[in-house]
Amino acid sequence: MDEKKRQRYEKISLELTKLVGGRENIQGIAHCATRLRIVLKDNDAADLKAIENVDLAKGVFVAGDQVQIIFGAGLVNDVYEVFAEHNDMKNMSLSDLKTVANQKMNPLQRVIKALSDVFVDIMPGILAAALLTGLSGVLGNLDFVKANDTLYGINTLINIASGAIFGFLPLAVAYSACKRFGGRPILGIVMGCIMLSNSLADAYAAAQGTAEVTTLHIFGLGVSLVGFQGGIIVALLMGFVTAKLDIFFEKKVPEVIRLLLSPLLTTLVGALLLFTVIGPVGRGLSSGITNALVWMTQNLGVVGYGVFSGLQQLVVITGLHHIFGAIEAQLLADTGRNFLNPLMSVAIIAQGGAVLGYLVLHRDNVKIRELCIPSFVSVLFGITEPALFGINLRYRFPIIGGCIGGALGGIVVYLTNLAAVGFGTTVLPGIALADPAGNGYVNYVIAHAIAIAGGFVMTLVLGRFMDKAPAQEAPALSKTAQTKEPAALFKTSGSGEEISGSNSATEEEIFYGYAKGQCVPMEEVNDETFAGKILGDGIAVIPSEGKVYAPADGTILSVFDTKHAVCFQSRAGTEILIHIGINTVNLNGKYFTAHIKDGDIVKQGQLMVEFNKEQIEKAGYDTVIPMIFTDLPEEKRLGKPVLGKIDQSTRAAVINHA
Repeated sequence: MDEKKRQRYEKISLELTKLVGGRENIQGIAHCATRLRIVLKDNDAADLKAIENVDLAKGVFVAGDQVQIIFGAGLVNDVYEVFAEHNDMKNMSLSDLKTVANQKMNPLQRVIKALSDVFVDIMPGILAAALLTGLSGVLGNLDFVKANDTLYGINTLINIASGAIFGFLPLAVAYSACKRFGGRPILGIVMGCIMLSNSLADAYAAAQGTAEVTTLHIFGLGVSLVGFQGGIIVALLMGFVTAKLDIFFEKKVPEVIRLLLSPLLTTLVGALLLFTVIGPVGRGLSSGITNALVWMTQNLGVVGYGVFSGLQQLVVITGLHHIFGAIEAQLLADTGRNFLNPLMSVAIIAQGGAVLGYLVLHRDNVKIRELCIPSFVSVLFGITEPALFGINLRYRFPIIGGCIGGALGGIVVYLTNLAAVGFGTTVLPGIALADPAGNGYVNYVIAHAIAIAGGFVMTLVLGRFMDKAPAQEAPALSKTAQTKEPAALFKTSGSGEEISGSNSATEEEIFYGYAKGQCVPMEEVNDETFAGKILGDGIAVIPSEGKVYAPADGTILSVFDTKHAVCFQSRAGTEILIHIGINTVNLNGKYFTAHIKDGDIVKQGQLMVEFNKEQIEKAGYDTVIPMIFTDLPEEKRLGKPVLGKIDQSTRAAVINHA
C-alpha cells in the first residue's frame, strides 16, 4: 500500500472511530468481500447518517447486530487493514465477530433470530406449497378445467401436492428447528413423524368431534392420543427440545454404547415430553395467538387492520418481523386463511410509493435517481431494506408517507375481506397466494394500487414542509481513475510485450457467461446489498455446477483469501466482482478451490474457481453467483443482459462505450 493511500485510509479510520462512538465502543471488527463489519457495545452511539458521508463509503446499515459499511470489493480489504490496526483489533475472523454479536443480543433478539433461521431453511417448500395452492384455486374455478378430464386430473394432482406439503409442515419445522439448535436433523424428522403418526387421531377430526380419541394415564396425567397436524408452534418447541436432548445424551452416554443408546433416549424422553408437557403448552400458545388475531379482526375491525399495515414496516426496522412466519403458518393451520400476508404486502408496496414520491421531488439529482430506482424495483419483489435504510429512514418524511399509505391499503384489505392461502412471498409474486374467493385477485390489485398511491401522494405532501433537499452530487469517478494508473496497459502471457486496451479503441465490450445455470436479474438476489445494486449494476447466475469461468480476457486484480470472490479487470479497464454465494465468506474457504491468483492474465472461458455446490447448499448457503460492475465510468453504460439458461459461451452482458 503506497503512502498516499495509507494516509487516506488513516483519515477514514480516524473519522469512523469517532463516528461509531470511539475506540471504547468497538467490540469487534471484520470484513467480507464488500463490507466492513463492526460490532459495537452501543449502536445508538454511532452516527449512521454521518457514516454515510465518510470518504469512499457507499452505504451503511445495521444487520445481525453489526454495523455494516459498504466500501466495495478490494477497497474494503485496505480500509479494514488500516482501521483494524488503528483500533488494535486485527486478525479477527467473521466467525469471531458473529460470536461477539450473538453475545450482545438480548434473549428476545436471540429467539427472533432463531425463528428466522428455522424458517429460512424450509422456505422453498413453503413457497412451493403456497404457489401450488394458489394455482389450484385459480384452475379449480375455471369451467373448462372442470369439463376436461386431463386438466381436471392435473389440477387434482396439484391440489394433492400442495396439501401434502402443508400437511407435513410440522415435520419440516421440527427437522429445521432441531438442526438450527445443534441437534442431529434426522432426530427432528423422527419427532415430526411421531407428531403425525397414523396411530394418533387426526387433530382436525378430533376438534370436530368426528374421531374417537384414546386417553392414556401416565403418572396420573391424562394423555390424549391426538396428532399434531397444523402444530407449528409445537413443532418449533419439539425441535428445540430434541436438539438439547440429543446434545445432552451425546455428552453423557459412554462412547462404547453412545451410537445405540443416545438416539434411543433422545427419542423416548422427547416423545414423553411431547405428549405430557410440550404438546399441551404448544397447543395453548397456538390457540392464544390465533384467538388474539381473530379477536383483532372481529373487534378492532378496520382500525386494527389499518394500524397493523401502517406500522408493520417499522417492525421490519427492528428485525422483529421474522416472527410473523411462524404466526402465519399457525394461522393458516387453524383457520385456512392468512389475512396477515396481504396486510404486510400493502405495507411493503406503500414504502415503494414513498420512494417514488421522493424520486419525483428530487428528479434532477443523479445520486437520488441511482438510489431510488433500484430500491423501488426491490420493493416490487417484497424486499424493502434498500428502500427503508437507503431512502425512507434516511430522509425521515418518506417513512411517514409510506406508513400512511400502508394504513390505507390495510383498510382496503379489511373492506374487501382479502386474505392469502399461503405465506412467504408478497407484492408482485404474492398475487399468486391471494384467495380467489370474492374477486380476491382484483381486490389484491386494488389494495396495492391504493397503498402505493397513498405512499406516493403523502410523501409529496409531507415533502413540501419537511424536505431538506440534498446537495446535487457530481458523478463519481471510476475506481480506476481514483486509485490506479490508467488500466490500458497489460502484459501478454509470457511475452513481455505491452498492448493497448484503451477504452476509446473499442465501441462495444462483451462479457460472456461465467457459469452454467440460470441467469436472473440482480434484483432477485436474496441479499439487500446486491438486490439494491448498492455496489453496482450487474446480473446473477443460479449455478447448475460448481465452476466459475472468466467472462472476458483480462487480469485478476485479487482473489479473496476465502476464495469465494474474485475481482477482475477486463482488457478495456472495466472492473467487476464475481461473488460466489451469499455470506459464503463464513465458510473460510472450505469447499472452494481457486485456479488463479492475484495478477494472473486470463482468457475468456478459462476456469477460475471450482466450488462444491452441493456441500455449500447443505451447509445452508445460497449459491447464487452475482457479477457486479463495481464502478462503471460515466462514459460507459451497461447493455441489456441475456437472461435464461446460459453456459460459459453465452454472451451475458454488453458494455457500450460512448
